[in-house]
Amino acid sequence: MDYDVVEVKPVEHLRLKVTFRDGLAGEVIFMASHLHGVFEALRNPTVFANVNCTHGFVEWPGEIDLAPDAMYEEVKKNGVWELA
Repeated sequence: MDYDVVEVKPVEHLRLKVTFRDGLAGEVIFMASHLHGVFEALRNPTVFANVNCTHGFVEWPGEIDLAPDAMYEEVKKNGVWELA
């Protein structure tokens, strides 16, 4: 699927660069207000930097992941997906 993530790189803490299978690229930005529940662990810069993409998903250890379809749609519209 076009929205499969093929590359993810941390730009800085709480900011990622993502590239999708069809070549679309953009950024994902986490706002502090989004870092609760399962995402709480991403407050730690070491944990955040341990991001990878497997099977089209952006993932971190501890079963933390992002929905690639929602990410794709926001990046396609705005160049960035801001998680607030």
